[in-house]
Amino acid sequence: MIRIGTLLIAATLVVGLPAASAQTSAAPEAKPSRMKLTMEKLKDMKAKWIANRPKLKACRTEVKAKGLHGDDRWFYIEDCMSKT
Repeated sequence: MIRIGTLLIAATLVVGLPAASAQTSAAPEAKPSRMKLTMEKLKDMKAKWIANRPKLKACRTEVKAKGLHGDDRWFYIEDCMSKT
């Protein structure tokens, strides 16, 4: 009789633990600061920048000097182009 009770308690714990852990684990929220660029957003940014080629050229030389790559590069150019 004790074995049956112990088995029932063990079975309840085995079944209940994954469900309880699934409820408590929340997905981490994305950082609101800088998200990954989409191709559409990148094309829009480039279209705006082409209107001011000398400034874009200066920003690109700054990026090369800093050695930035990937999204960091595009975010830096975006900040540089928005400066007055």
